Amino acid sequence: MLKLSGKVAVVTGGGRGLGAAISTALARAGAAVVVNDIDADVAQAVVDTIVAGNGRAVALAAAIGSSQAAQLCVDKAVSQFGRLDIMCTNAGILRDKVLWNMSDEDFDLVVETHLRGTFTCARAAVRKFREQGEGGRLLLVSSLAGQRGNFGQTNYAAAKAGIAAFARTWALECSRFGVTVNAVLPTALTRMAATIPAMQPYMTLLEEGRELPAEVRLGMGMGPPEDVAPLFVFLASQAAQGITGQCIGLGGGKLALWSHPAEIRTAYSDTGWTAESIAQIWASSVGARLETFGIPPM
Repeated sequence: MLKLSGKVAVVTGGGRGLGAAISTALARAGAAVVVNDIDADVAQAVVDTIVAGNGRAVALAAAIGSSQAAQLCVDKAVSQFGRLDIMCTNAGILRDKVLWNMSDEDFDLVVETHLRGTFTCARAAVRKFREQGEGGRLLLVSSLAGQRGNFGQTNYAAAKAGIAAFARTWALECSRFGVTVNAVLPTALTRMAATIPAMQPYMTLLEEGRELPAEVRLGMGMGPPEDVAPLFVFLASQAAQGITGQCIGLGGGKLALWSHPAEIRTAYSDTGWTAESIAQIWASSVGARLETFGIPPM
């Protein structure tokens, strides 16, 4: 088992679902964990579970998004456990609606929590990592929706795509400080996933204690949150010290490395392009095969 003894982690949104699974897995590997959640009771319940298993953890109730909340997370780690080594930005909400029905509030709430919350928590953590001078780990939570787009998720897909871009940008900026930055793309049956109608039959199977079929665990790469948590332990460990700037998916029995955007076909004109010349060559060159989009139907 990979050990995180002596390490201190913050897990935002750590009181339920994936966050609770991550918090528990990091603690089981030996890390002391600050379990953040907007709901103090659920955060404390996770802490109680960790402590009952001889782990170390403390709860912190705060709504992630603001700089103040991010600093509270870092300060809690330092005041309780003396340092910070791992920041896991997991906190998130959903406000799904199609574009023409999405309100400003729907958009802003999701972007505030996912995108701004990832930024503020990562910034506060890296400032502490630099001060300590011993490196660190940023474990960001992105999504398939951020890679592929997803119907009804303008706000969520945009935020998660931004988080993938954060990982690539911060990997460049933070490498000289020994800080690695990676984005995890979890596919887990959580309370958030249960709001998607297609996921409800599989949630029912889990709630009834029944096994998910192979086409779900392997084909869809979908399972309970506990299936995803080991990736966070691995990325937080010394075994992953050379891995940074990556988008890595895990769910069910499927582990995947996602490609970064890259040019796939090009065309050149010495005299520049007109609309007519683009139309003339499009189908036979750059546009010979267009890219797919959207998460495949479940």
